[in-house]
Amino acid sequence: MGHTTRFQLTVSAADRPSMERRLDEAHAEAEKQAVETGKYGILVTRHSCERFTVALSDSVPFGMTLERQLWR
Repeated sequence: MGHTTRFQLTVSAADRPSMERRLDEAHAEAEKQAVETGKYGILVTRHSCERFTVALSDSVPFGMTLERQLWR
């Protein structure tokens, strides 16, 4: 799926409350970066039950967040 920009944060957590808090913080930072550029959306990718990446992506429309899962 598309190209991501250089902005990318990795989020890892062993429990759900920590995961949700860290994802919220990463998403807030990504939103700030997206607004500065005015042209990227946010792509949140789940790599495992404990690891995610939050990145700006030119394949996601500005102002939107898309979630995808890359594990089974």
